[in-house]
Amino acid sequence: MDLHSGTPFWPLRNGLLATYPALDRPVETTVAIVGAGITGALVAHYLAKSGVDCVVLDRRDAASGSTAASTALLQYEIDVPLRRLAQLVGEEHAARAYLICHHAIDKLERLTLELGHDVEFKRVRSLQGASRQAHVPGLREELAQRTSLGLAVDFWDSRRLQSQCALPFPAALISHQAAQVDPHRLTATLLTAAAARGTRIYDRTAVARWKSTRLGVELVTSEGHRIRAQHLVNATGYETAPWLPDNLVKMHSTYALVTEPIAALPGWPEGHLVWETARPYTYMRRTADDRLLIGGGDEPFLDVRRRDALLSAKTTKLSRRLRRLLPDARCAVDYSWCGAFAETADGLPFIGRRDPGAPVYHVLGYGGNGITFSLIAAEVIRDLVLEGASAAEDLFRFDRPSAKFR
Repeated sequence: MDLHSGTPFWPLRNGLLATYPALDRPVETTVAIVGAGITGALVAHYLAKSGVDCVVLDRRDAASGSTAASTALLQYEIDVPLRRLAQLVGEEHAARAYLICHHAIDKLERLTLELGHDVEFKRVRSLQGASRQAHVPGLREELAQRTSLGLAVDFWDSRRLQSQCALPFPAALISHQAAQVDPHRLTATLLTAAAARGTRIYDRTAVARWKSTRLGVELVTSEGHRIRAQHLVNATGYETAPWLPDNLVKMHSTYALVTEPIAALPGWPEGHLVWETARPYTYMRRTADDRLLIGGGDEPFLDVRRRDALLSAKTTKLSRRLRRLLPDARCAVDYSWCGAFAETADGLPFIGRRDPGAPVYHVLGYGGNGITFSLIAAEVIRDLVLEGASAAEDLFRFDRPSAKFR
């Protein structure tokens, strides 16, 4: 699957951050991780830090799949509002899900400090605007639900919004727990850290097939090389979705653009990410080099030719949307791209075993805050490998009733 097209910003700006060899011989390991994007890199880092021997495999260059196209808004809010999630899974379950995502932002910050390299992690606030007046009561209800959990959230009415920015929303929720990062650089740094602890990384190495064995799992590459492991972690992201049951995942095409550097951006709410209540929604952030990144325009299909054919028109629409949101800003488009995106019915990812009897774990962070989910997944997989269980695995299991589209 072509996970993205066009000109994703991060690898273009960063260049080639690291190189790894292709696998050219049989190997043995404790954990084989398939996928060297942000998810696989986080899993490898957590396992390597715990002293677990790992091999990471990717059929592309490391960090060049969906990670390269990520817009990397780090939020605890999932795509399903807390009030609706509570209806789907129950209040206690919904509260646990939101709180574990909330704590993941703090853990991501500590992780980036621990890595000791600049990955452009930055604390910001999150502004979710009501796309229409009819959405304002829902924001007020969401405010009450989150406040009851002790989450720091403010409500801005239209007057407060007008005093702070040019965004034409009738109201907004301001979350105090959010951040942003360069996902490409973070992934490369995590892989480097894991390699320093002995993790073996092979890119441009395609896994052709795998099977469970009496001793664990055996993988065979397209070149015929075998990898024997006690555990397998599937971190192939959106490439896994087409192989899941139809009622578990909906695939979409999504679009994004980044502007040229802008010295001054009139009307921007300084220090905030921006997104909205409409579905599909538009979202925006600043980059470390003073660009504006905007994404959205999702389409409910994943036909690569159709997706790519729409890139020019979607870039124009996103540019117009940007001008409507920030009418006094002068923003010239520099690069644009499109890619795959997947969602679940309850907005939560899939983490853990599909088959309880096999030593195979899936880490599929589908939804709008995949990096947050990936950090949570890394902790869950570490615990499953080391202890055989995780306190959070029940939140993200494949057989949860709320995960199925009706």
